[in-house]
Amino acid sequence: MSLEFSSSDDTLSVERVIGALDDEACREIVAVLEDPMTVEEVAEATDRPLSTTYRKLDRLTDAGLVEEAVGIREGRHQTSRYVATLGRLSIALDGDNELRADIDRARGHSIWSDR
Repeated sequence: MSLEFSSSDDTLSVERVIGALDDEACREIVAVLEDPMTVEEVAEATDRPLSTTYRKLDRLTDAGLVEEAVGIREGRHQTSRYVATLGRLSIALDGDNELRADIDRARGHSIWSDR
């Protein structure tokens, strides 16, 4: 039985998406990213070390489940904010009894809103 993937961005690997969501820390991060947050804010909200938070955000970004935007604050320091892009994930059998994964991405959320 093969796994067929459909999404607004078919270039993403199903294995990366499912692998990231199989990771408890990654799921916890996606859950807290309703609004854009910095790495430090995510680490505090999930009670995880910064090093772990950076690794998990990289994994989620690579899987297309989190979006990163870099901005410039006072003094030319750069800061990144992250927001979850996963709206819904469903895995089901299609008419040919093949597994099909559908990902709906959250849209219309500005990564810099309200912050």
